[in-house]
Amino acid sequence: MKGEIYLVILFSARMSTKHQEALKQKYPDLTFIFSDRMPEAKKELPHADIIVTYGEDLNDELISQAEKLKWIMVISAGLDQMPFKAIAERGIMVTNVRGIHKVPMAEYAISMLLQVYRQEKQLITNEKEAVWDRSVRMKEITGRKMIVLGTGAIGQEVARLAKAFQMTTYGVSRSGRPVDYFDETYKIDELDQLLPKADFIVSVLPSTKETKYLLTDDHFSMMNNEAVFLNMGRGDLVRSSTLIKAIQANEIAHAVLDVMEEEPLPEDHPFWKEENVTITPHLSGISPNYVPRALDIFEQNLNKFLKDEKDFINQIDVSRGY
Repeated sequence: MKGEIYLVILFSARMSTKHQEALKQKYPDLTFIFSDRMPEAKKELPHADIIVTYGEDLNDELISQAEKLKWIMVISAGLDQMPFKAIAERGIMVTNVRGIHKVPMAEYAISMLLQVYRQEKQLITNEKEAVWDRSVRMKEITGRKMIVLGTGAIGQEVARLAKAFQMTTYGVSRSGRPVDYFDETYKIDELDQLLPKADFIVSVLPSTKETKYLLTDDHFSMMNNEAVFLNMGRGDLVRSSTLIKAIQANEIAHAVLDVMEEEPLPEDHPFWKEENVTITPHLSGISPNYVPRALDIFEQNLNKFLKDEKDFINQIDVSRGY
């Protein structure tokens, strides 16, 4: 395919002028069409061989309009809203940028666990109110036991950083296969035996049919009542009502939530008023390095596409949705 002048790459994901010009210079024989969002890009769909998107702006109708489409590059890891049935029927390839979030998300996880154990909420409140109180109860995360739900790139990076704090790390995944930085790995259906021993339960699971509302009231009742639960995967892993119940019944000590069932979280939601819940607005993966890392994966795959190679990075099984 190399050198095909009529290969059209349509962006519905906004790119800075700097990134646009860099792509044009690297691939002068290709036609790039840059749009800030899908309503603007829509008129070009019939001409597009490749679409680069954040994955939230495609539907069955748009896929049907993209008559030449061969490849969808999703420059996010989330694929929750992709019209996979229509994509599969057309035999369109899908890739994403799974793994580029691992550095900021792993840093987020460790920082939030430290926030809870080092009582940073209380310290900030005391500082604002000019209160000198040395009785605030401090704890150490070093030497603790951590369960990570999801043992992909993000989960592995969380476990790697946890090892700097001499933690025992347990990984939980669909396959249960051994993975670097985990002392032990288990299948999801073996989770019950792990929960009572964990100090930290960190979820980075995607949203799939298997993971939707995976954690139930029973799971939280099994947890150590000093445990900290942190979810930065997807908000439909657990119902809000289950979490509220677990916190109010002291089944766990604290919940850190970067993802919720409903986003943005309504102002009147009970999570906001719970002292032992920390809320952040789905930003654990945000980094100034996000777009450069995403485009690096796109360029590697584009080079493979142009050479008719098959070993694409992060190719998605469209039948599974991940």
